[in-house]
Amino acid sequence: MVKPTLVTNSIRAHRESAGLTQAELARTVGVTRQTLIAIEQGKYSPTLELAFQLARAFGVGLDDLFDYPEE
Repeated sequence: MVKPTLVTNSIRAHRESAGLTQAELARTVGVTRQTLIAIEQGKYSPTLELAFQLARAFGVGLDDLFDYPEE
C-alpha cells in the first residue's frame, strides 16, 4: 500500500478556475492525465521541475500551489 504524501496542493482549484481539463493541463506540462490525477489527489508528489511547471502554468508561485505542513 502506498502512503499518501504530506504535500497538499490546490492544483484542482486553480485548474478549474482556469477552465482547463485534466487532459489539457497534463498536456501543457508534459505528463499523463493519470499522473496529474494522482498529484491532485495527493497520492504522488511531483518532481521539483514539474512543480515549477505547474506553478508557471497558472502564473503563481510554488507556495500558492503547494503546501507542506511544518509538523
